[in-house]
Amino acid sequence: MSTIDCTNKTVREINQFIRRNMSEGTDEIRITSPAAQHNIGVGLVQPVHLSIDGSVGYYCGGMIDGPMVHIHGSAGWGVGEGMMNGTVIVDGHAGNGAAASIRGGTVVIKGDAAARCGIAMKGGKVIVGGSVGYMSGFMMQKGTLVVCGDAGEGIGDSLYEGVIFVAGDIEDLGHDAVIEEPTDADKSQIDDQLTQFGIDHPGNFKKIVAGRKLWNFDKREWDVWKSAL
Repeated sequence: MSTIDCTNKTVREINQFIRRNMSEGTDEIRITSPAAQHNIGVGLVQPVHLSIDGSVGYYCGGMIDGPMVHIHGSAGWGVGEGMMNGTVIVDGHAGNGAAASIRGGTVVIKGDAAARCGIAMKGGKVIVGGSVGYMSGFMMQKGTLVVCGDAGEGIGDSLYEGVIFVAGDIEDLGHDAVIEEPTDADKSQIDDQLTQFGIDHPGNFKKIVAGRKLWNFDKREWDVWKSAL
């Protein structure tokens, strides 16, 4: 394992250290005193275990393809944004836009996630041990969002083929989002995922899917489209 103390270091120096050690074959890197700096560990496309002791700023672990990034603290906006594959774990809370536009991999937030969690997902899984803010899951095209707590206003607005599970209260469903009963396979998959990441199971989940009224334009449903726009 290689270790870097981020005290008095720029984010460029931190990321250069990470990439240099990866190129030398180091498979585990520890980062201490990150002091909520932005853009730590972005764009990494080789397997590595990145352990960050403390909270990070914006976009940590963004655009990765393969690494495991474990944040032993909280994260600012856009954690894991645009990732292709890999795993990002946040032991604390996450700011706006967590896991936005991911195409694969898994983002785990053990605390709460703020607004727009999992928006525009095109694959992958997002697991939130707490609650999510407004407009989470907006325009999800594919993938799964599991929320063990409550969901804010507009959850699942304009869904396509993404699926959302919420255990707590739902403040308000987004446009064209509907609730249906989870299947036995859904329940089993959620059980396995929560066990894997050490998250307490909150009980029964509600399944949110697309009502499909917005998938194709029909002038007879203009009022539905008008409200969505």
